[in-house]
Amino acid sequence: MIKEKIYIGRIPAVIWGEKSDQVYLFVHGKMSNKESAEAFAEIAAGRDYQVISFDLPEHGERTDTKYKCNIQNGIADLTQVGDYVFEHWKNVSLFGCSLGVFFSLHAYRNRHFDNCLFQSPIVNMEYLICQMFLWFHITEDELKRKGEISTPIDTMSWPYYLYVKEHPIDKWIPATHILYGSKDNLQSREVIDSFVNKYHCHLTVAENSEHPFMGENDKEIVEEWMKNSL
Repeated sequence: MIKEKIYIGRIPAVIWGEKSDQVYLFVHGKMSNKESAEAFAEIAAGRDYQVISFDLPEHGERTDTKYKCNIQNGIADLTQVGDYVFEHWKNVSLFGCSLGVFFSLHAYRNRHFDNCLFQSPIVNMEYLICQMFLWFHITEDELKRKGEISTPIDTMSWPYYLYVKEHPIDKWIPATHILYGSKDNLQSREVIDSFVNKYHCHLTVAENSEHPFMGENDKEIVEEWMKNSL
């Protein structure tokens, strides 16, 4: 697998595969990095696609914790990377995973992609934050008063929560394939079904799989879905 390391501004990125006029822009999820695109890149290469992946803030090579992995910085980075990709490739598709999907839905709402693959997507962040309120016995008023509250999952932020409430997902046009685990505890089946029905997506549900898809047989499930959805 050909692998070329580049920088898009200050964002470290990797271009996978032999030169082609078609590419998948790969946006990883939380606690991952640009190298996580390799398995997908190997499959995509068989269909003559290149793949370009990059590190989100606070991930991979980007260890400066002063530049937070929040929605504002996520949109800024995805916009910068998207501008580069659409300038250098003729045909662009999108692969997003988990938090990477949430950022993509905001940053790329007006972009045209030939095809999209979303694995364990976060399509409703307000739902997830409200779940965290319940899990960790935190109230909205408490978060507003303190501004930030640390939890075992992540630091909850009042500005982030406000942004999410004020900017719901209201537009998504590209043809989209979704892989969802029936035991995903971050997005309910109702949340996923609502998004699928509203934006006419193709949904694959993996019974007994959880959000990370790291259980027994999950690797094969993900790879089969990738092959069928490309």
